[in-house]
Amino acid sequence: MKYIGMPQGMWLLFAGSFRKNLASLFWFDKEERKEMTKNARKKYKEIVRFLPEFEKGDRFKVNILSCAQFASFYLQLPAKPSVEIATEYYNKSMMTRTMKLFCRLSGKKKFTKSDIEGMKKTANFRAADRNPYSWNMDFEEFADGSGYLAKFTKCGICALLKELGIPEVTPAMCALDYAMSEAGGADVFTREYTLASGGPFCDCNYHKKDFDLNK
Repeated sequence: MKYIGMPQGMWLLFAGSFRKNLASLFWFDKEERKEMTKNARKKYKEIVRFLPEFEKGDRFKVNILSCAQFASFYLQLPAKPSVEIATEYYNKSMMTRTMKLFCRLSGKKKFTKSDIEGMKKTANFRAADRNPYSWNMDFEEFADGSGYLAKFTKCGICALLKELGIPEVTPAMCALDYAMSEAGGADVFTREYTLASGGPFCDCNYHKKDFDLNK
């Protein structure tokens, strides 16, 4: 994958936040953060260039780039934190003001006709059949009209973090789904299984907020 374009944009958008939280969570000083960020950028470029180009229409390119950026910083830590601390680091670094605005705007379109059509198209696309660092998803609308299920059977994040030798940190990334759902304000997100924890799939349930089951 080429660095110019979306990969470079993702770095510019979130690198400052990842750098800032090296201080707030790990207490690295200014010079340490500067050096770690420099090395993280080199690693990020290395990861991006290793990844295959994503097909046009693959909506998960952003997800894999977010994973690459998180991994590039995580790999700079001299002592690996607990999954709980890694989760907090990723959450705080990703949920910037811009990201929260994006989530709110996306929330306004949640469960609309275009959203449903997009989910169905993604399910039929099955990008991971051709790219191991993308996702395969099954889609199911709830019979009572209360929302829908996106069931992931292949996960690019699991594949990339395993390739990088840090699969143990995958759950830290999975947890962001809850924060993004809360910021979007349109749904209540629930999940019982994840591929990262050895489950048969990731069952991402999106329930309409304040849906009346009796109507």
